[in-house]
Amino acid sequence: MPPPTDVVKIAIQMVGAIPQLIELHQTKPLASVLKDVCDAWSLPNAERYALQYADGRQTYITETNRREIKNGSILRLTTSPGQEAEQLYSKIQSNNLDVKADSLKKLASLSQDITFAQEFINRNGLKQIFSIVEEGKDTGEILAHTLKAFMELMEHDFVSWETLSSAFIKKVVSYANTSAVDASIQQLSLSILENMVPTSRHLFDLVKKEVTLDHLLTHLQVTSTQLQLKAMALLTALLLAATNTERRDMMEYLREKNIRQFIHKNIIHGAEPPGDEMAHHLYVLQAAGLGLCEPRMRACMDPCSQEQREQLQALRLAAFEADGEIPGGGPGPGPGPERRRSLCAQQFRKLGFTNNTNPEEDLRRAPPGLLALDCMVYFSRHSPNAYSRFVLENSRREDRHECPFARSSIQLTLILCELLRLGEPYSETAQDFYPMFFGQDHFFEELFCICIQLVNKTWKEMRATQEDFDKVLQVVREQISRTLSLKPTSLELFKSRVNTLSYSEILRLRQTERLHQEETLPVPVLELRERLKPELLELVCQQRLQHLCQGTLFRKISTRRRQDKLWYCRLSPNHKVLHYGDMEEGMSAPPIESLPEKIPVADMKMLLVGKECLHPKEKSSGKQNKDVLELTFSIVYDVEEYCLHFIAPTRYEFCLWTDGLNVLLGREMRSERAQSDLDVLLSMELKLQLLDLENISIPDAPPPVPKPPSNLDFWYDFSHAEE
Repeated sequence: MPPPTDVVKIAIQMVGAIPQLIELHQTKPLASVLKDVCDAWSLPNAERYALQYADGRQTYITETNRREIKNGSILRLTTSPGQEAEQLYSKIQSNNLDVKADSLKKLASLSQDITFAQEFINRNGLKQIFSIVEEGKDTGEILAHTLKAFMELMEHDFVSWETLSSAFIKKVVSYANTSAVDASIQQLSLSILENMVPTSRHLFDLVKKEVTLDHLLTHLQVTSTQLQLKAMALLTALLLAATNTERRDMMEYLREKNIRQFIHKNIIHGAEPPGDEMAHHLYVLQAAGLGLCEPRMRACMDPCSQEQREQLQALRLAAFEADGEIPGGGPGPGPGPERRRSLCAQQFRKLGFTNNTNPEEDLRRAPPGLLALDCMVYFSRHSPNAYSRFVLENSRREDRHECPFARSSIQLTLILCELLRLGEPYSETAQDFYPMFFGQDHFFEELFCICIQLVNKTWKEMRATQEDFDKVLQVVREQISRTLSLKPTSLELFKSRVNTLSYSEILRLRQTERLHQEETLPVPVLELRERLKPELLELVCQQRLQHLCQGTLFRKISTRRRQDKLWYCRLSPNHKVLHYGDMEEGMSAPPIESLPEKIPVADMKMLLVGKECLHPKEKSSGKQNKDVLELTFSIVYDVEEYCLHFIAPTRYEFCLWTDGLNVLLGREMRSERAQSDLDVLLSMELKLQLLDLENISIPDAPPPVPKPPSNLDFWYDFSHAEE
């Protein structure tokens, strides 16, 4: 007897008969099962029958798919695929138009099943389909059913699209190009052409020549959403099959025809929102449009290119000479070549180029390549006031606090390329398009103009220095990514939303998400996290002390006037003494023996930060610079409570030093950097610890402890272990 899994209980129906309830043995040949069923209803010639699902699916039960039958399935006895194909092959040639139409309709339905399709094609059925289309005598319902049947038969890949005759293709093209036929015929014709395009270069060239972009644009402007969808599908199929040059020419032509504006107004913001299929085609169109930037993204700066050198000089002139900072300024003849080169280098440094004597070197990395230069030039030309304000505002800051325009622009362009997936292969299923892309010419450059100003805004909010460059750009990336995920409908709305995501808001969102993530963790994982926490916290403490041992260069402000003086402080390797002393600018880190002043850690009483500090006030006016105030801290030491005042060069140094001093005082680390570092280490260690448990559910409660054995008189005899 076969195992229970090889037996399913099903019902079989037939028109005019009482259903049969049988046990279908999956190991029994299907022909024998059919014979038993036909015998029960006294039907001869069991080979002329087959089984189908009774729920309307046109799927024949075969030896290949019979294992898909489940308990309780309802099947129906019907004519076999071979018999059905023979009958329909004859009926579609009938002179009775009603019989012909009904037969073609049934043919289109049954052709979804691969077994029937093979039987019909084996009887040379496609020849009859071709003749109906090529002769052009039948129109309306008959032609629509014929084209539908052809589509379903071709879906099974029994016949190559390249075998189609030119007469057949021309007829289909004529139906696609004219509005004199029913809309359903136009839609089917467009679908057939869409399927032809990717199969061969010959068919692509033929369809591209016969169905022009103007014809497709006409179809896109009709009120029928289905016709719009089919026209868009053919358009994207042509774009995907085209070469890079052809795709660029097609996109340029579409831009000239303002297709973007029509799509934005009538499809994206039409009466009905785009469905999944239309969303995919809009994604392809967007990817093709952004792809126009790819050649520039892949191209490096060419030092021999006069045009590119002129673009760099235009950036410099727009920022400085328009502001009256003419190289060589002052009366008399112009400056000499050496003086001019020196001034140009100085201005390129103020522009934020790393290599100010040869700024072309900054653009040798691809991506983002020359696309970064294009974006900078676009910003300087289309937003000249914002550009000048950005550059001049930062060029007047202290060197370590200025936001480098060129370096930021290059990195920002790379971030935008990655977020917009510029240059990546097309996805066959993606539906991720941005409505604002279709609402703006020069989308990438306009988006850059918004985001580069966001970089400057975030830089100021974070009170960043050059050492914080990567951190600032990471925050900017998150600001852009979060805003893009909201799918703003216009660049104006994007600008409004991205500017509300301040640095403090990003920190709040991160904290909220971290807490939410912790709340959703299983109890055993939370317990593991708590167990790991002390060890990792100690690791952060040791890192802070190690940083203090390496030492840092600080500045101090005199009581009489604003005058920066430099001094160096470092912790002894045994963590018992702080050594410090004055230092000249430009000197390397001094050895600990050369620092004359000392403070024993045992004499330290407390740590003061911010407003608690007793730093000298600037110009005795009672006003302290807010930026400086947030970087100040003091050590109170000795019995007479002397103070050693610090002004950290960066927020990063402030966090590390205050954390380290708190560790020396036996207190908790309180900086935001300490919590951030601990979270990173905990997350990483948790992932490593749980690596072997991937895809295994962790229960909230531990398993019960088994009862102890009745006695403990058992042992393992190691003397027999090798036997």
